[in-house]
Amino acid sequence: MIVSSLIEEFIFHCKFERNLTAKTIKAYENDFKQFKEFKDISSLNVIEVDKVLLKEYIRHLYTLGLKPKSIKRKVVVLKGLFNYLEFEEIIEINPFRKMRISIKQEKTLPKTIEMKNIRKLLKYVYEIKHNIKDKNSFKYKSVVRDIAVLELLFSTGLRVSEVSNLKSSSINIVSGYIKVMGKGNKERTIHVCEQESKNILKEYFSLFKEDIQNKEYFFINRLKKRFSEQSISLMIKKYQNKAKIEQHLTPHMFRHSFATMLLEEGVDIRYIQGMLGHSSISTTQIYTHIDNKKQKKILATKHPRRNLIFSS
Repeated sequence: MIVSSLIEEFIFHCKFERNLTAKTIKAYENDFKQFKEFKDISSLNVIEVDKVLLKEYIRHLYTLGLKPKSIKRKVVVLKGLFNYLEFEEIIEINPFRKMRISIKQEKTLPKTIEMKNIRKLLKYVYEIKHNIKDKNSFKYKSVVRDIAVLELLFSTGLRVSEVSNLKSSSINIVSGYIKVMGKGNKERTIHVCEQESKNILKEYFSLFKEDIQNKEYFFINRLKKRFSEQSISLMIKKYQNKAKIEQHLTPHMFRHSFATMLLEEGVDIRYIQGMLGHSSISTTQIYTHIDNKKQKKILATKHPRRNLIFSS
C-alpha cells in the first residue's frame, strides 16, 4: 500500500477513534507533509520504508537545524504511524523495532513569573476596573472578563487552551468547582478557593450571562464568540506593557508559577500532577529542579551556619 494513503488512514484514526484535538491533528499533518516530501516517500509502497530510509530521514532533520525537541516529536509521530500499521497488520514488522534512537535534548526549566510581577499585574487591572465609572460599558465588562481569566490562570494552573475552551456547563461559579477537559480528552476537576477569585468570576458571569447562555463557552469576546487562546495571550501582553512589567509574560507561565509555588509550599508532587492533568509524574518532576534551585539559594543565604564564625 502507498504511504500517502496510509498516512491519511492514520490521521482518520487519530481524529475519530483517538479523538485527538484539532491542534494535535494539524501538527501531525505538518510533520507528515515534511516526511512525505523527503525523497518522494509519499509515493512509495510502505514496505519500501525500512530502517535505512528512516535513519536517513532523521539525519536529514538534523541538517535542517531543528531543535532536538522538534526532531524528537517528529520521530514520535512516525513511530505512532508504524505502530498503528503493525497493529492493524498492514505491515509485518515495525521498522522502528530494529532501530535504537537516542535524541538528547537540553533540559530547559519552565519559566515562572516573579511574585512581585503577578502582584503588580493584578493590582493594575483591578485599579482599571475600579476607575471605570460606567459599569454598563463594554470597556468595564471586558476588564472584568480579563481579570477573571488572569485569576483563573493563576489560581488553577489551567492551560490557556483549557481556559479558552471552558464550557459554561463545566463551571460552578458559586462553589468554584470546575470540570476540565485536558489533553487526550482526559477529564479532571479543580477548585477555585480564593474568595476574591470567586467574586470576579461571579461578577463576570452576571455581566455576560445572556451571551454565555447563548454559547457553549464560558469566556466570550466582543463578537460574542469564544475568547480565543491568541486573544488571551495578546490581552496579557497588553497589560504587561501598560503596567510597565519588564518580564515577558505568557499564559503558560501562570501555569508554571502555580505548580512551582505549590511545590515551594510543600505540596506533594502527586497532588500537583493531578491538578495540572499530567498523565506521567515525570512531566511534573521538572518543577523539582526549580525548587532545588531555590533551595540552594535559601541554604546559601538563610542557613544559621552563616552566623557561626570561629576565629583561630
